[in-house]
Formats: sequence, C-alpha cells, structure tokens
Amino acid sequence: MAGDLIADFRRAVSGPDDRVDLACAVLEIARDDYPDLDVAGYLRRIDQIAVHVMERLGSEKTVYHRIAALNSVMFEEHGFHGNRRNYYDPKNSFLNEVIERKMGIPISLSVLYMEVAQRTGLPLYGVSFPGHFLVKYSDDRERIVIDPFNAGEVKSRESLGQLLESLYGGKVTLVDDFLEPVTKKQIIRRMLNNLKMIYLQEKNFLKILAVLQRLVVLDPSSAEDTRDRGSVYLKLECFQYALADFESYLGLVPYAKDADAVREEIVTLRKQVQQIH
Repeated sequence: MAGDLIADFRRAVSGPDDRVDLACAVLEIARDDYPDLDVAGYLRRIDQIAVHVMERLGSEKTVYHRIAALNSVMFEEHGFHGNRRNYYDPKNSFLNEVIERKMGIPISLSVLYMEVAQRTGLPLYGVSFPGHFLVKYSDDRERIVIDPFNAGEVKSRESLGQLLESLYGGKVTLVDDFLEPVTKKQIIRRMLNNLKMIYLQEKNFLKILAVLQRLVVLDPSSAEDTRDRGSVYLKLECFQYALADFESYLGLVPYAKDADAVREEIVTLRKQVQQIH
C-alpha cells in the first residue's frame, strides 16, 4: 500500500510544473493518513464551489468582481476560515480536512482559493511571503495580493508591512522579492516541510519518514532530504536503507560540511549490515 501511495504521488508531481494538478497533488499528500481517500470526489467538490462562484458572478467578470464573488462564496456562504486555535494541527495541511472542516492555515486555504479561482477563469499564483502564504493576481496594469487566511482580504503595501511587523517585530523589511510567484512544486514542498516540522516536534519518526519519502520524490536531487531520510531510517533501525541514503547523500554533495561525519556513519552501518546478513 505504501508503495502505491508513493507511486500515485510521483505521477501527480511528475512532468513540467505547469502540467501538475496542484489540488490532486496536495490531496495525495493526505493519503498517508487517509489511504482510501477519494481524491476524485474532493476534486469534484472543488468544482462545485467554482460553479457557485460563477453563479454568483453573473455577467460582471472584471478581476475585482471575480475576487468579490470568490470571497463571498468561500468565506460567507461556505464559511472557510483560518484555524487560529489549533494552527499546528497537521489536519490543517490536508486538503480533504480543509474542505470538510472549513478551516486551514494560510497555505492550504490559498491552495483551495487558487484552485477554485482557476476553475472560474481567474489565474492566481502562490506567494511564499515570509511566515504567511498569500496569493496574487498580476497583469500588465496591476498587482493584487490576497490573503485567503483572512477571508480574502486584499492587501495593500502598508498592510503587508504591518503583517511583517506582527510576525517578526520589525526584524524583516518588506522587499518586492517577497511577492514573487512560486511554482506549484514549491508550494507542495512548503506544505510537506510544514508537516515535517510538526512531526519533528512530536518526534513521530514514521510520519516524518512518510513526508521525507514524498520530498525525495518531489526532488530526487535534494541532498538534504536524502540525508534526513537516512537519519530517520537510522532511528528506526532500518540500517540498509539508512546506508543507501547516506551513500546517495555523499554522491550528491561529496564536499558537504558534514561529509566526514556521514562517512564515519557509513563505515559503522556497513559493519551492521554485514552482521545482519
């Protein structure tokens, strides 16, 4: 079953970024906790929300009318909202739970918002703003930054500065790079990293391993993820898999700062693997 889940995720994220079905890929992340998840069923529910938006939109189809209709349907009619009470609940990162519970964190609500918008003909892009994911509309004339965690609030440059102030206490200054669009695969990576940090706090190594499996599938050239997966395998006493990952890590970055320590670990693991066999 685990192999099937990874294979399905690999299919969802393979190919060029513009061919990735973001909602499908994000729903695949949830299948580690919900292996029998009806991915197609939840995609249909996103379609249905988009139909409601189009019905609300009527004949007025300017960008601002589309955003207003989207906000009205998602946040007033359906009641989606940010989960401030249990922000670090991993369910906030599972799109099926976001749809069922009508709440999530900035990035999961942004994914849903973008996917509904895309189905109504409104192209939006994810913005990996420090500490708070946002979405953006951009054309030759204007740029509109939207906060799905806060009921689709349109952010001014002043309010973006205030958001940074509330998050970092004046230690981070707003620069244009913070508002650059990110790829779908970067969004998926950020969601997986969020889960990784939650499970690290819980010291749930089986859950961490599942996340790292997906991170390595997403980017096989990621030396850090390969090394971290090896470290988790080691904690779980899966010595042969740990050895393979540490060897792959050094193959990717032979001159890494921790290369000597990893080489020492490899020597020990080779002895352990030989004893087992």
